[in-house]
Amino acid sequence: MPNIAVVLKDEIRRLARKEVKTHLSKTRRATVRYRSDIAQLKRLVKLQERKLAVLEARQGKEPAAQAAPEEVASGARFSPRSVRAQRKRLKLSAEQYAKLVGVSPQSVYLWERGEVRPKRAQFAALISARSLGRREALARLSQAGKKATKKVPKKARPARRARRK
Repeated sequence: MPNIAVVLKDEIRRLARKEVKTHLSKTRRATVRYRSDIAQLKRLVKLQERKLAVLEARQGKEPAAQAAPEEVASGARFSPRSVRAQRKRLKLSAEQYAKLVGVSPQSVYLWERGEVRPKRAQFAALISARSLGRREALARLSQAGKKATKKVPKKARPARRARRK
């Protein structure tokens, strides 16, 4: 005849495992669901960071264009001489002035020669640049330069193989 204490302990152990198993299965399902939610949120954060980087890059290219509303440009007139005079008053090169306005240096060159007229958004940026002083223009240029020159980590070079003789 088996020992009654041993049989009783085995039965208690069996029932305890069964009870724990039911609680663990619910916990495991919840854990799996939470992990998938966390992974989805991480993917969403990465996507939002990429979009933010693109928007910051666009903003860095057109600092003065966003500062001037297009209504201001409606009453103003374009003159190639005024573009050159404005650039000379600020003592900026065509490249610096182009960064300030948010266009290419070639566009500034063509505007000053009178060969091309600026588009509405570009003209609005030109109008807003008229009200800038030299210090403020240089401050905006340095801000745009800091945004544009973010340090990019260098890729590790693969180890070179030794030449065989």
